[in-house]
Amino acid sequence: MIEVTIPGDGRLALSFLVLDYNGTLASNGILLDGVAERLIALSKHLSIHVVTADTFGTVEAALKILPITVRVLPQTGQNHAKMAYVSQLGRNETVCVGNGRNDRLMLQAAALGIAVIGPEGAAVDALQVSDVVTTSIQSALDLLLNPLRLVATLRS
Repeated sequence: MIEVTIPGDGRLALSFLVLDYNGTLASNGILLDGVAERLIALSKHLSIHVVTADTFGTVEAALKILPITVRVLPQTGQNHAKMAYVSQLGRNETVCVGNGRNDRLMLQAAALGIAVIGPEGAAVDALQVSDVVTTSIQSALDLLLNPLRLVATLRS
């Protein structure tokens, strides 16, 4: 669990990390540098889940040695399927990271939503509902590894 108190906003007690794959953890289906190491470090504190349509068909192979639950979703209705997955885990205990329009509902539903503007860009819809926006997945994961950074960003 990651616990952090945000002055003026309350306490976060996070148990789950839900991530999009393509555009967030990967570019063109290939896991980005430095991501695996950060996910391993975070797995000591959070149960990690990747929810994806697996556009490039690479997610299972790319993540098979990591301590992660992978859920491949149908090509349609992803936004609702991702939100339902977060709801099933527990919205108040979940941090979500994504970049796409189909991530909007899960980012909005989570206790903490982090949008990533990575190599594939980010949908404006995802940016508008997120609590934090980063310019890389590495930076997003580093926020969770160093929660005082969240305090600096989110305090009111």
